[in-house]
Order: sequence, then structure tokens, then C-alpha cells
Amino acid sequence: MNKAKKEIINLLKKETRLKDISLEVPKDPEHGDYAFPCFQLSKNMKKNPVEIAKELSKTLKPKKLIKEIKEAGPYINFYIDKQELAKSTIKNILSKKENYGRSKPKKEKIMVEFVSPNTNKSLHLGHVRNGILGESVSNIIEFSGSKVIRTCLNNDKGTGMTEAMLGYELFHKGETPSSQKLKPDHFVAQCYVDFKNEEKDNPDLKEKVQQTVKRWEEKDKKTRELWKKLTGWVYKGYKQTYKEMGFEFDKRYFESKIYKKGKDIVKKGLKKGIFVKEEKAVKAKLEKYNLPDKVLIKSDGTSLYMTQDLYLAKLKYEDFKIDKSIYVVASEQDNHFMQLFKILELLKLKTAKENIHLSYGLVNLPQGRMKSREGNIVDADDLIKEMKKLAKKEIKKRHKDISKKEIEKRAKNIAMGAIKFYMLKFDNVTSFTYDPEESLSFEGETGPYVQYAHARISSILKKYNKKIPKKINYSLLNTDDDKKLIFLLSKFPEEVENAAESYKPHLLARYLLDLSQAFNEFYHECPILQSDEDTKTARLNLILSVQQVLKNGLNLLGIEAPEAM
Repeated sequence: MNKAKKEIINLLKKETRLKDISLEVPKDPEHGDYAFPCFQLSKNMKKNPVEIAKELSKTLKPKKLIKEIKEAGPYINFYIDKQELAKSTIKNILSKKENYGRSKPKKEKIMVEFVSPNTNKSLHLGHVRNGILGESVSNIIEFSGSKVIRTCLNNDKGTGMTEAMLGYELFHKGETPSSQKLKPDHFVAQCYVDFKNEEKDNPDLKEKVQQTVKRWEEKDKKTRELWKKLTGWVYKGYKQTYKEMGFEFDKRYFESKIYKKGKDIVKKGLKKGIFVKEEKAVKAKLEKYNLPDKVLIKSDGTSLYMTQDLYLAKLKYEDFKIDKSIYVVASEQDNHFMQLFKILELLKLKTAKENIHLSYGLVNLPQGRMKSREGNIVDADDLIKEMKKLAKKEIKKRHKDISKKEIEKRAKNIAMGAIKFYMLKFDNVTSFTYDPEESLSFEGETGPYVQYAHARISSILKKYNKKIPKKINYSLLNTDDDKKLIFLLSKFPEEVENAAESYKPHLLARYLLDLSQAFNEFYHECPILQSDEDTKTARLNLILSVQQVLKNGLNLLGIEAPEAM
């Protein structure tokens, strides 16, 4: 929360005795910088909110950053001393630098599970959105003071992985990713696709899949060796993609290591009467909780995702004593997680105090673009490659004289910034179509637009090429453009706090767009290097503050803040 808002809230708390104060930001600056609606007091005071506003406005006295207090109907409007706000905000940013907006450390431990792929395929567009959301939420929560543990569950057993293994045996035996000049996870995905294509003409292969699954569960040596070889290739490929995307994990979990313990939990629940047995299958009866019943162990004795999730929730707590456990998983699994959390409650297992499903909508590409080997899902690596190619084209158009190495560096920053920002500017529950060309535009609601604002400031500071004086005449930052920028800068800590509390990075992305737009308006209206010395000093310190906040915000979204574009 910014200093000015904090002062207003403290003043109102003292005067009204309310524990929670809700402020609004008037659309018209004539009505102040913040407004307090008196409706929230009328019930207790048994008075008309207009009367309350009149009385309160007389007793509330302006102080420090609060310049003026006025009543307007049922509202009390607060006007901030812009000169004092400029001084307080700029000093705060330039002294704290990369820590501006960071909250004090909390004791709270939060685990965020994201990406969590099936290991028979390479990572796809859905994993890209998942990972970007998971990484940015982790960054924001961490910046807000909590200890964060980033984790990934690898679904490395079962039908899909077995089909990839059989595809290898049938069509690719003796081959390696290197011999086929394929990225390791793409090679395994090809084995899977080839098997699925063969299965269409040869349905008897389904029986072979079940036999191989059984041999794997019985720990047959040859089956396990082949499984280890293929999963090893997959993880090697994933590692490359994670590095490219900037995803890091503190802990990795594997379905193959936990599925049996999940079965044990279900069997104990059955003995206690929490679950029931119907037609040899074990079920959780959930209809009385307005949820569909859930099968936990199938009639043939095999487990499901839900089975392992029960043990995994327990294991996460045992490993890290977490307070909250966040699962970043697509909205198709909304029901699954409502069922999981209810079953955990019924079992009374020791798990995190709060389990949260961070659901997100689907992401598509414009029709006809970038089909994968499966023909309907877009590979993450192909998307990154395509975006870098488009970024290089844009860079070469703008710059004729930069080195190949510099083009590569800039292309990566711009491409990844474009992908990540586009995915994060939407509320996570929203489904959307990802447009590669639109996301790369240097204009509009894009990552490159925000990155370019940062790079433009770097260019101005490079041109100045001297140490910026720290003695500032804040009264010179008096234009509407100055004031708008300063007010936005002061709001950054509050925006981070809101994004952390709601697990919604799009709030921060929208803020960065507003800040970039305000800077661009300022840049076009207010001369910087051409001004007199005192105004120049004030404005250089102001844009240095804008640059720092843009960098802090972009970093929280997992995006580079480049010096040049």
C-alpha cells in the first residue's frame, strides 16, 4: 500500500473506529485522489451518509501527505499534496531500487505446483500458459514476503507412457534422439504418435498396452529399463524448454514414486467407512456435498490421478510444513479439485491449512498456425522458435548495424516478453486466442510496448551520460503528466500486494501498461534533456524511478527489462 493511502486509512480508522476501511479512486481528478464512501458507516451511526460525510469532513484534519479534505454528497474526498508525494515516492524508489514494493518477510510458507506434464509428450501451448502463470504467481507471492516452494509433478507412468514405450519398440528400436536429430522429448513424443497411428489399424495393441503396464507394475527388469531410458530423454528435453522459459523448481515429484501410497490411504479410508466399495471399485460418495461421486480405485485394482493426489497433498506437507498449497491446473479440472479438497477434509489428513486450485482458461492459436506432430496441439518449442524468428525480423527492420549475437539476445528477450505478457494480461480464468504477430507489436497492450518504455528510458540516460544529481526541486514536477506518473509510481507496492493476495498477475500486467502509457505521454509532452538544469534534474530522477518500477514489475512477471530493443 502506498504511503498516502496508508495515511488516509489510519486517519479514518482513528476517527470512525472501523477496522476495515475501503477507499475508492475517483474517475475525475477534480473529485480528489481517493474517496471514502460513508455508506459503510450509516448502519452503525443510523444516519444519512450525506450527513455523516458533512460531520466527518469537519473533524478530519489534513496532515503530512494529505493536502485537503472535502465532502461531496455521501463521499469524503481526499486530495494528496503532490509535491510531498513526489518527494516521498522518488526517494523511496531510488533508495530501495529492486526492493521497492517488496513486503517484509512473513512466516507463511506457500507451495506452488505448476506445469506438471505427462511424460509421453513434449510440452505444449497449455503448459506454456500454466508455467507462465505459476512462475509469475510464485515471484509475486515471494516478493510479498512469503516463503515460496516451486514444485512440479511428473506424470511418468500409466497408459500414455506405455504407448510411447511400445512405439519405440515397434518403430524406433535402436534409434536415439541424436541419431534422428530430434530434441529428446520430441523424439519420445514421436514414438507415442507413431504408436497411436498404428493402434487405429490394429486395435489388438490395446491388450499389449495393458500387459506392458502390468509388467511395469511388477517391476519387470527390461520394461523398467526401457521406461527409464525414455523418461530420461523426456526430462532432458524438458530441462531445455524450462531453461528457455525461465521456469525453475525447488522440488520435483514423480507419479511412479507415490501412486502406491495413495492406494494405501484409500484402503484405510475404506476400512474407516469414509469410502464405499461398489462393483469392486472404491468410491467417495460426495453427492450430499453437491459434488459427483469419485472413483478412487478402479474395479481392476488400478489407481487414478485422484489416488496419487491424496498422498501427494500429505507428502507436500510432510516435506515442507506448508501453510498453503496452490495447484495451477486448467479449468477442465475444476471438479477434480473440488472433489480432492472435500476428500482430504473427510480423511482429516495432515496437509496444508489451505489448498487452492488456481484455475485458468484455454489458450488457442489462430486457425491453421503451427500444428504439432499430433496435428492439434502446438509444441512449446515450436512456438518459441517461431516467436524468435518473428522478433529477429522486427529487429533487423529497425537496426541495420548490430551484430548477430546482439540480434539473438534481443530476439530472445522480445520473444519471451511477448509470449509471457500476452498470456498474463488476461485474467487467468479467461480463455483467449494467442496471436503471435499481435503479441510482438511495439504498440498496444503488449510485452514489447512495456519493454520499449524501459529501453527508451535507458537510451535517454545513456545520452545524458553523467551522474544524475540527487538534489531535486520537487516543485518543478508540476505538470499533469508529472503528477500522473508520480501517483502511478506510488501505487506500485499496492498493486503487487493486490496481485499477491488474489493470485492474479494480470493486475500487475495492466498496471505496467498504464505506467508505460503515462510515461509515453510524459515523454511526448515534457522535454527532458532540453530543459533547464533544475527541471532536467527533477525529470531525470522521475524517469529513473519509472525505469526502476518497470524493471521490478517485469521481473515479477518473469520478463526481461532490456536496455535496448
